[in-house]
Amino acid sequence: METEGRRYHHGDLRSALLDRAECTVRESGVDALSLRELAREIGVSHAAPRRHFRDRNALLDALAIAGFARLRRVLEESLKNATGDFREQVSAMALAYVRFATDDAALLDLMFTGKHQAYASAELGAAAEECFELMFAVVRAGQQGGEIAPADLTSVSTVLFATLQGLAALTTGDLIDKNELGPLTTYAVQTLLRGLSPAHTVE
Repeated sequence: METEGRRYHHGDLRSALLDRAECTVRESGVDALSLRELAREIGVSHAAPRRHFRDRNALLDALAIAGFARLRRVLEESLKNATGDFREQVSAMALAYVRFATDDAALLDLMFTGKHQAYASAELGAAAEECFELMFAVVRAGQQGGEIAPADLTSVSTVLFATLQGLAALTTGDLIDKNELGPLTTYAVQTLLRGLSPAHTVE
């Protein structure tokens, strides 16, 4: 019978470390992360994690990359399940984002913080760009379809993102009831889109 240590040696340890690290971040915050403690919890030697992560920063980097990949999948799934209507697509994507941001607030903070740290890898930057390109693509399609008045794409996307991030922050700060997050997000997005529509944009 293959031992647990040997099973990890053949490729499961990295995934186990990332899964356990994500749980630790969610339950106790980033400061509680320790390679030695993760090894103890998983049941391997304290040196075993260094086969995959040279130090704690490398673990944080990998955790952030995995977070952006998961967020991208969540956003892609929301768009896949939405109709072709532009406003519904934006609302579906917005709801998916704020749910991720409030369910995994500590992980999201790590993702954004890690992206700007000196130890951040090119892979992390690419993972973040691939994720948020989805937002750019939807806004770009809205402009091309005449749903949004011509404007700087980055500015429009930033305002949309700031709106969602603000709602998520208010919710995690207990200033918004989580049960109200969905309706408020939909209201905020639809109000923003009305203001950005050609009929309402002031030259």
